[in-house]
Amino acid sequence: MSRAVEESNRRMLRARDAMDRAYAQPLDIPTLARIAHVSDAHFIRTFRATFGETPHRYLQRRRVERAMFLLRQTDRSVTQICFDVGFASLGTFSRTFRAIVGESPTAHRRRGRIPPGPTCFAMSWTRPSSFGEAPRGRG
Repeated sequence: MSRAVEESNRRMLRARDAMDRAYAQPLDIPTLARIAHVSDAHFIRTFRATFGETPHRYLQRRRVERAMFLLRQTDRSVTQICFDVGFASLGTFSRTFRAIVGESPTAHRRRGRIPPGPTCFAMSWTRPSSFGEAPRGRG
């Protein structure tokens, strides 16, 4: 791996780490590009080439993963969870959740609490496979 590629990967990891830490905050491309020290367009292209999805899709998936956990482990309302994880609209949250998970937030909640066990296993069992690859016909 060349030094330039290694440096580019580090910059993208910094931005992705910022997204992981502040997923519930309003994040936009200019802010993330500044974190990575690149232009907006270069950031989008490089992030996608590095991680296989756009920054927007990554952030949506990260927010939905957190919502999946909150839906099954807390008694907060779906609306409250929607806003807690960074979505500005319940409609967008529900549509995005269904696209990623394959079922509505309410249907996901009906699955009940996550069984006790190591957190790494629970996260693996409940993580959606990938954006847009939710199984059809559920929920």
